[in-house]
Amino acid sequence: MEDETSDFKKRYDAIFKVLQESSGSNEIQLVDGGEHADLSSTQAFIVAKEKKIPPATWAQDFVSTYSRAISETASATVKAAGPYLNFYFDDSYLANALSNATQPGYGSSLKKTIRVVLEHTSANPNGPLHVGHIRNSIIGDTLARAFRKAGYRLEVQYYVNDMGRQIAIVIWGFDHLDSAQAEGEKEDAHIARIYIAANRAIEKDAAITGQVDTLMQLVEGGDPATVKKFRKEVSRCLDGFAVTLKNLNVAHNRFVWESDFIRNGDTKRVISRIKKLPQAKEEGTLALDLSEFGFENKYVIRRTDGTSVYAARDLAFHAWKAANFDRIIDVLGADHKLIGAQLQCTLKLLGERTPEIVYFEFVSLPEGSMSTRAGKFVSADDLITEVTKHAFHEVTMRRPELEESTRKSIASSVALAAIRYDIVKVSPETRTVFDWNDALNFERQSGPYIQYAHARACSILEKAGTFTECCELETDYEIALARQIAKFPIVIGKVITELRPHFLATYARELADTFNSFYHFEPVLKSEGAVRDRRLTLVKAAQNTLKESLETLGIDAISTM
Repeated sequence: MEDETSDFKKRYDAIFKVLQESSGSNEIQLVDGGEHADLSSTQAFIVAKEKKIPPATWAQDFVSTYSRAISETASATVKAAGPYLNFYFDDSYLANALSNATQPGYGSSLKKTIRVVLEHTSANPNGPLHVGHIRNSIIGDTLARAFRKAGYRLEVQYYVNDMGRQIAIVIWGFDHLDSAQAEGEKEDAHIARIYIAANRAIEKDAAITGQVDTLMQLVEGGDPATVKKFRKEVSRCLDGFAVTLKNLNVAHNRFVWESDFIRNGDTKRVISRIKKLPQAKEEGTLALDLSEFGFENKYVIRRTDGTSVYAARDLAFHAWKAANFDRIIDVLGADHKLIGAQLQCTLKLLGERTPEIVYFEFVSLPEGSMSTRAGKFVSADDLITEVTKHAFHEVTMRRPELEESTRKSIASSVALAAIRYDIVKVSPETRTVFDWNDALNFERQSGPYIQYAHARACSILEKAGTFTECCELETDYEIALARQIAKFPIVIGKVITELRPHFLATYARELADTFNSFYHFEPVLKSEGAVRDRRLTLVKAAQNTLKESLETLGIDAISTM
C-alpha cells in the first residue's frame, strides 16, 4: 500500500525549505490553502516587519525570485494575492489523489512498528455510563480508529478502578441493604441503585465510614472473601458497560484491573522508588512535595493506615505501560488536570516515559449537570433510546414508503451518527450541550447530514451504471472537490499528531459541503462522454472518502436514508 501522505509531505517540505531560505527565518507560516489553493503562506508579514517593507512587495519579490525553485522542488506554482502567497500543486497531485480515493481503504498508511497504548473511558464501576462519560468514550474511540487508519500498532485499554472507596461503598451496600436485583434491571443500573442508597445511609450514620475503610484495608491486604466480592460486583457493572459501549460502536482490546498492580507487587515497588526521591515526605502519610514544580498540594501516595491510594496504583500502571509501549495516551476529564499533571511530574522524577493526556470538558444535556452519587444522571442507554426514537420519527417522515424494519435499521445508524458526531465535532477543551434537535438535523452540521451526502453519492453511482474512470479536471467545482478529497490522509495525520479528533469531524462536514456544492452546480448524470466519466469518478472518490471518514468517526456509512 502506498503511503498517501508522502507526496503531500515531499511538496510541503520543499516549499517550507524555500520559504525558510528566502526569509532567513525559522518562523515559517505554511498552512492549508482552503478551497482555492493547496497551501498558503503569510510569511510576507513576518519578513516585512523585520525589513520594514510592505508585505505585498516582499510577496511579489518572492514569486519573481523563487517560482522556478518551487516548480523544480515541489512541482508547484506560486502566486501572490497581495501579501499572501498561494501554492498550487501540478495536475499530477490531484489526479493521483483522485485515483487513490476510488480504492478501498483510502487514507490508510503503511504499517508502523511504533507501539501505542490508548486508555479511555475507565469510568468508575459504580453505576451506568452517563452522558458525561461518553464524551471520553467517543473521543478515545475516534482517536483509536485514526491511529489504526494511520498504520500504528495500537492497544486500547480500559483501566478498571476496582479498589477505590466508591467500590467499597457499593460492596457495603450489597452486604447491608436490600440488594435484590429487580426484574429486567441492567447490571450497572442495579449497582447504581445500591451505591446511591449506601451513600444516603452514610449521610445518616457516619459510623458506616469506618466499615467502608475496613473493606478497603481487607481488599488491599488480599483477603480472599473481600476480593471475591469486589471482583464480582465490578464485573457485573462492566457487563452493563459492555452493552452500552457496543451500542455506541466503541471497543476496547483489554480491561486492566487496578488491583492487579497490588497483587503482582508493582505498586509496592513503585512506592519503594518514590520513598527514595528527595521530594518524598513521610509524616504519617507518604506524599511528594512537588512545590518546586508549581504544585501547592502534596501528592499523597500512601495513607496513614498503610494502604496505597489510587495515585500509587496509577503510577504502577503507567510504569508498566512505559515498559511495554512507545507512545502512551490517556483521555481524561478536565477535573483530572491536577492529578494528571502530578502523575506526569512524578513519572519524570522516576525517569519513566510520561503519557500524553487529552483533557476534555464535559458534555451535558439542556436539563443540567449529572452526579451518580446524588442519583441525578441521564444514562447513556436512555440517551441512545431517546435519540433512536427521534431518529425513527425523522426517517418515517422522510421515507414512509420503506418497510418498518428498514426504517428502524436506518434510524439506529442515524442515531449513532447524531450522538457520536455531535460530541466529537467540538474541540475537547470546549464544553458542549447535546441537543438532539441539532444532532438529528439532516441539513446542518450533523452526522446524519454527512451520512446523507454519502447516501446521495451512492444513489448517483447506482443510477449511473458503468463508466470509465477519468482523473482529468477542468471546472472550479471539480477541482475544489478533488482538492478536498486529497486532504483526507493529511487530516488523519494531523489527528494523530495533535490528538484532536474534531479535525476529522470538521473535515467530513466540509467534504459533504463541497460535494453538495459540486453536485448542485455541475450536472453529473445528464452530462456526456469524458465530462460524465470524470464527474462520476469524482462522485465515486467522494463517496469512498465520505465512507472512510464516517467509519473512522465510528459512524455507519449507510447507502440509503
